[in-house]
Amino acid sequence: MTARTRLWVLVVSTPVIAFTLIGGYLGQAMTRDETIRNLRIFEDVMQLVVENYVEEVDVRKAMRGAMRGLTDGLDIDSTFLPPDQVKAFESKETPAAGETGIDLARGYYLRVMSARDGSPAAKAGIRTGDYLRAIEGRSTRDMSAYEGNRLLRGAPGSKVTLLVIRGNAAEPHEVVVTRERAAGADVTSKMANATTGYVRVVEFTPNSATRIKQAIDALAKTGATRYVIDLRGTSRGDLDDGVAAARLFVRNGTITVKVTRDPLARADAKEKTKKETISAQSSDGAVTATVVLLVDSGTSGAAELFAAALDGNKRAELVGSRTIGRAARQQLVKLSDGSGLLLTTVRYLTPESAALHEKGLMPDVLVDEPDVDFGADPPATDEALQKAIERLTQPQKQAA
Repeated sequence: MTARTRLWVLVVSTPVIAFTLIGGYLGQAMTRDETIRNLRIFEDVMQLVVENYVEEVDVRKAMRGAMRGLTDGLDIDSTFLPPDQVKAFESKETPAAGETGIDLARGYYLRVMSARDGSPAAKAGIRTGDYLRAIEGRSTRDMSAYEGNRLLRGAPGSKVTLLVIRGNAAEPHEVVVTRERAAGADVTSKMANATTGYVRVVEFTPNSATRIKQAIDALAKTGATRYVIDLRGTSRGDLDDGVAAARLFVRNGTITVKVTRDPLARADAKEKTKKETISAQSSDGAVTATVVLLVDSGTSGAAELFAAALDGNKRAELVGSRTIGRAARQQLVKLSDGSGLLLTTVRYLTPESAALHEKGLMPDVLVDEPDVDFGADPPATDEALQKAIERLTQPQKQAA
C-alpha cells in the first residue's frame, strides 16, 4: 500500500475503528486480539478496493458505505448518521407540523411500521409491511429511518411523492400524499357486542394510561364486562408510556426487565451492562376485567412492551400475528468527523427475562394478516377481531 493510500485509509477509517472499539464488532463482545485482527482485515479490504477497483475510488464514500454496513449487522434501529443528520438530531429541531402518518423502520428499503388511523397515508391505502422505495425521488436503499421520517414531514397542505412496494409486486406504485396536521384521538372505544368493549390504542402518549382507564370505565357503564384492546399497527410512543399503561392491568409481578449497556465504558468495566427489574407497585392493577389483545407485525415499541407485560403476567391473551420485536432505545455516539451512530444501548425483556427486541411476541391465537392488493379495500370481515371476541368466551390465563 502506498503512503498516500495508507494515509487516506487511516484518516477515513478512524470512525470505523471508533465504532468497533465503542460498540463491538456486529454487536458482540470481542477480545483485544480479535478486534485488532478484524481491523487488519478491514485495512486489507480497503487496500484491495483502492488499488485494484476498475475506477478511482472515492474513499470517503466507500467508508460511509462501510459504516452503514456495520450498523446493518446490528438491529433495525441502530444506524449511521452523516454529519448533517447528526446536527439535525442534536438540535432537537421541532418537526414540521404536516405529516403523512407513516412510521418507518429500516429494511432493505424503509419499511412502513404503521400508517396512523385516518392519516393521509392510511387514506391513500398504505399499510403496515409496505416498503418505500423512494421519497421525493430519493432512493431509501441507504437511507436511515431517521432521515426518512424527516423527509415525510413538511408544511400542512404540501405534497410528497412516494414509491411504494407491496408484497412481491415487480413494480412500485407511485403515491402522492398530502401532508396534514396529526388529528384524531390516541385512544378510541366502542361496544363490540352487548358485553364486550373494544378499545383502540392508536399510539401511546403520557396520557394513554388515563385514557385507556376512562374508556374502560365508560364501556363498563354501557354493559361491558370484558375487553378487546387493539394494538395492531401501533408503533408510536415512548416505551415508558407502555409501561405506565401496563400498570393498569398488572397487580403484582414483573412488568419488564431493562438491560442497559454504556457504549463509552471500557470493555472490561464491571458496570458496563446493568439489568433493572421493573415491577408492579401497590397502586397498580386497577383494571381486573378479562382482556384480549390484538397484535400484528406493526405492533412495536411501547405497544409491544405493553403486550409483553400483560401476556407475561397472564393478564391477557394475544390474538393476531407475530410482532416485529422493537423494544429498545438508541443513544447518539458522535464520531471524530462529525458523523455519528444511533446505537441501541437499552433493550427490554419480557417479564420472564426472555428476549423481546428482535424476537417479538408470538400470539396465543395466530391469525394471518390479510393480503390486500394495492388500491383494493381490506376484507369486510375483521377475522382477528372475531377470533378475539370468541376467545373472550373461553377460559383465560389466570391473572397474576
